[in-house]
This record gives sequence, C-alpha cells and structure tokens, in this order.
Amino acid sequence: MPQVRIGNATLEVLWGDITEQDVEAIVNAANNHLWMGSGVAGAIKRAGGPQIEREAVAQGPIPVGEAVVTSGGRLNARYVIHAAGMGQDLRTDADKVELATRNSLNRAEEKGIRSVAFPAIGTGVGGFSVETCARVMISAAVDHLAKPSCIERVVFVLFDQAGYEVFREQVGKLR
Repeated sequence: MPQVRIGNATLEVLWGDITEQDVEAIVNAANNHLWMGSGVAGAIKRAGGPQIEREAVAQGPIPVGEAVVTSGGRLNARYVIHAAGMGQDLRTDADKVELATRNSLNRAEEKGIRSVAFPAIGTGVGGFSVETCARVMISAAVDHLAKPSCIERVVFVLFDQAGYEVFREQVGKLR
C-alpha cells in the first residue's frame, strides 16, 4: 500500500470499497443539492442507509466546492463528509475538486476527525480526468497536512485498478 508521511499524518492510497474503510469519516462525492443517486453517493446510501441522504439534503443546497457533515448511518465510519464537487450540470473541473477537497478537510478539522477516506471526486458521473483529480486532491491534502492538524490519516480509496495506479503514482512522487 503506497503511503507517505506529511507532518504528523499518513497519506495512503488503497484499492477497495470506500464504504468499508476503517476511518472516522468517509467523503461522499456529492452534487450541490446533496442528493445521493449513483456512483460513490449511491454506494454510501446503500451501505449506510437513507438517513444519511435525509441529513445531507436538509443542509442543502450548498455552493459547489463546499462540504457538509452528516452521521455515518450504518457505516463503520462515524461521519460522512459530503463534498459538492459538481452542480446540477454534472460537470466539474480542477478548481471545484480542489476546493471540495480543502473544504472536506476543513470540516473534518472542525469535528476533530482523525482519519478520512476520499474517493476520486468528480471522476465518475462528473467525467473528470483521474490524472488531474489525483494531482489536485493530493496537493490539497498535502497542503492541509503540512500545517498543524488533528487529522492523522488521509486515505484515497479507488474502486478500480486504473484509478488506483494513477493515485499510487502521484503519491510516489511525494517520496
């Protein structure tokens, strides 16, 4: 498993199911209305229960790039951080993904969360390039973790081997 130390934290890349990770919070790649239909959002809703979506929608809509926190429902994770990486046009770009990543880490910080798992925001329904996604998300995480933080572990969890390889390579450049 590729990993690197940044400040007092570990940055890791895993190939697997984000809903099964042993972390305090998982990040949902959300739309700005916080509806949980397909992709990562649908998987989180199926595994954690519909109450996660109800809690999220009650806090929306939110600006693209913003993030809100709900309970984790039936998930192992205590929280779900809903990162609005796209709007209703279902499109995203590097600036939106970077902002959603930064705001997710800020929400985790506000809750005192020590471990967070991220999907590749925007690469499914949003059609965003996995290569650009890896570069901007990892850069945002490194910037955050280089400062004093309660976060001890950030895990990028990729559901497919191709995405895993791209993120693994990007983390390898940090060594």
